[in-house]
Amino acid sequence: MGIDLAKGASAALTDTTAALTHITVGLGWDPNRPGAEEFDLDASAIALQDDGRAPGLTYFVYYNNLSTPRGEIVHRGDNLTGEGAGDDEQIQVRLDLLSSAITRVVFPVSIHNADYRRQSFGDVRGAYIRVVNAETETELVRYDLSTTAARDTSMLFGELLRAADGWHFRALGEGGVADLAEIARSYGLAV
Repeated sequence: MGIDLAKGASAALTDTTAALTHITVGLGWDPNRPGAEEFDLDASAIALQDDGRAPGLTYFVYYNNLSTPRGEIVHRGDNLTGEGAGDDEQIQVRLDLLSSAITRVVFPVSIHNADYRRQSFGDVRGAYIRVVNAETETELVRYDLSTTAARDTSMLFGELLRAADGWHFRALGEGGVADLAEIARSYGLAV
């Protein structure tokens, strides 16, 4: 069992003696109203440089761009309902393949057609993000979002941070009302 994080807390994933190279970031949620209209949350990953900007569109991984150019970050597929046990969407990250220019990877989640469907994170329960060692399938850290986020239609769940002593994960739980394109633009991407 991994470390349970509170909002804003961080934990080291690697250090100079660890050989962690391949992780899976699992994201999960359940609709508050099972069987209601389709409830589609879209997980994504954006690799960032020191200036807080993505180097290009290919470093924005989501349901229409499932991988970075060299397979450093790979989205494992889009879950359209959020129903069922376990991770609803997974994103694999090869820490050993990420360019040294990449210092952060953020994991935003947005609700597809939120305005049209009148849905928000207030309609979600059991939302979480977790980091798993992909080789051993051992959960390293987990953050359970406890906020009701009644009006938020997007959420920055967490981020990976590169530090001198290795990779760290920070739990964020920062809500907003941006759609996927607006989130991408906030990191300097022209979409």
